[in-house]
Amino acid sequence: MNGKQTSDFSHLDEHGKARMVDVSEKPVTTRTAVASARVTSRPDVIDAIFSGDLPKGDVLAVARIAGIQAAKRTPDLIPMCHPMTLEWADIAFDRDGKDSIVIRSTVRTCARTGVEMEAMTAASVSALALYDMAKSADKSIVIGPIRLESKSGGKSGDYQR
Repeated sequence: MNGKQTSDFSHLDEHGKARMVDVSEKPVTTRTAVASARVTSRPDVIDAIFSGDLPKGDVLAVARIAGIQAAKRTPDLIPMCHPMTLEWADIAFDRDGKDSIVIRSTVRTCARTGVEMEAMTAASVSALALYDMAKSADKSIVIGPIRLESKSGGKSGDYQR
C-alpha cells in the first residue's frame, strides 16, 4: 500500500476493507463543482451537431439530458459516492476550434460532501451520449480529456484548474 498505514486511507477500514466514509459529523455547506469533457470529430460533423443536421436529431439536447440524469445517478455508478439531493445541474456546449466541442457540467448542492464525482460523471455521460448520437456520421470520434475544472465548498476549500 505504498508504505502507508491502512488507517491513512479514508475509504478503507482498520482491516483494509472498502467502506463508505462517515460524513455525518461534517457541516452542511454549499458545494459546487465544474467538470469538462472534450469531444473531437471531423469539422463537418461538429458543424452538423451544432446545426442539428444529424440523422438522429438534436444531439445536444439528448447529451444535455443524459448528463443531468447521470449527475443524479452517480452513486449508482461510483460505489463509494454518497447519495445526495442535487440542487442544480447544468450542461453547456462550446465549440473549440473547427473539430472539438467542450462539454462543461456544473453541479451544485448543499451537503456534507462534495459533488466533484457528480460533475465528472455528468460530463462523461454527456460526451458518451453525444458519441452515440453522432457515431453514424463519424465512428472515429475521440472523447477526452475528462477533468475537474473547479470546486468550491467544504473543508478542503476551493480548487481552480
